[in-house]
Amino acid sequence: MTFSRSALSLAVLGIFTALLAGCASPRPATPAPLAELVPAAWQAPLPHGGRLQALKDWWQEREDPALSALVEAALADSPTLAAAQARVEQARAQTASNQAALMPRLDLGANASRGNSQSVGSVSSGSAPPVVTSMQVGLQAGWEIDLFGRQRSLLEAAERRQEGADALAHLARVSLVADVANAYYGLRLCQSLLTTAENDTASRAETARLAVISRDAGFTAPATAALAEASAADGRARTLAQRTACDVQVKQLVTLTGLDEPRLRSQVALSAMQPGQNATNFSVSSIPAEALRQRPDLWAAEREVLAARAEVGSAEAARLPSLSLGGSISRLQLQAMGTSGGLGVWSIGPLALNLPLFDGGRIAAGTQAARARYDEATANYRAKLRQAVQEVETALVQGADAEARKTDAQAAVAGYQQSFDATQALYRQGMTNLVQLEEARRNLLGAQTALENLRRDQQAAWVALYRAAGGGWQAP
Repeated sequence: MTFSRSALSLAVLGIFTALLAGCASPRPATPAPLAELVPAAWQAPLPHGGRLQALKDWWQEREDPALSALVEAALADSPTLAAAQARVEQARAQTASNQAALMPRLDLGANASRGNSQSVGSVSSGSAPPVVTSMQVGLQAGWEIDLFGRQRSLLEAAERRQEGADALAHLARVSLVADVANAYYGLRLCQSLLTTAENDTASRAETARLAVISRDAGFTAPATAALAEASAADGRARTLAQRTACDVQVKQLVTLTGLDEPRLRSQVALSAMQPGQNATNFSVSSIPAEALRQRPDLWAAEREVLAARAEVGSAEAARLPSLSLGGSISRLQLQAMGTSGGLGVWSIGPLALNLPLFDGGRIAAGTQAARARYDEATANYRAKLRQAVQEVETALVQGADAEARKTDAQAAVAGYQQSFDATQALYRQGMTNLVQLEEARRNLLGAQTALENLRRDQQAAWVALYRAAGGGWQAP
């Protein structure tokens, strides 16, 4: 293979001209560091007592075997996690495909044919045309030399998206654990409220029974007995509604964990376990970036920005010359009229230089679209950052609020319980009326419900903080 000096000079001139032209359209700047985009400090009170890294398996430290069993069951067999892992495998395959594009390509080809040919002059001679059999096997090679980094930019984009897919796979894990914990704590609240409703219903039924006996003896007005029976009926209806709500919570946990319902009900039975109260919250730094850096969704959003930035570089390189090199090695075998012969053929080239001159604006449109995708990825990244700050702040505020109300809520239950017990004793002695007793009962029931909901608020704030701080994930 030979090249003229003028052809080589022309190729070199074209390459350097394209390099100078490429300098006019640099890549977009890298995203600003996370610490420069977030507030200087949290505006909500900070919890104390743990470590940010201890979030990953926090449910194992809650002294709650039922919660641990449900979470582990969900993690072991979750369609959501399986789908997230499949997306990771897709991203890895795309990275491998883009990496292969940088390497030479080698193909094996083979063909065989059999036929004859006869000239016009030989037709009149009456001789049979010779039958020719040809067989050929060979290797074809091709390599697009990545002079200006177009393929390398695509590989970089694929690598960044693979990193993002890995992070989002952990985010799916965090979300699943949070959903299971929220459903479990919701069921515990429902069970606790059901116990309160059952006790309240039993108390109402006893009051109604005594009122009916007193009415039949002529000591109580029929209207008073009717009020007591109505209160008992209301209690039974509340209990039934609460039991139905608990059944709904169980169905949700069955869906999340994949466990069969009888087994799940045995695990979450109140007689089997009571939720632990000794687990502590974790502490977060006064600098939001130190916590938000552990959020897999923010990491994935940043990876998408870097991937879009690399694709801008690839789109810009499409307007520059492309250089490709080919080659082949083959063996041809011919058989005709009892004789055979072979021929070996090899070639290197052509070395082809292609410079786009006019394409109707296709390359320019592709570049514009790539830059628009970069702008979109940057905007999405900043939006996710603001959302992350809001989620952490909200979880901190809700946790602090629940902790601040706890003492008063407990005091309210104790006070209303004492008032109800005293009023009930006076009612049985005939020293107060049923209306006052029912009022004391409503006050106690309201305080008990408020305390149970407060405990649920504390648990929900913990789960929200676990989710908002990234679930213990560590950025590479």
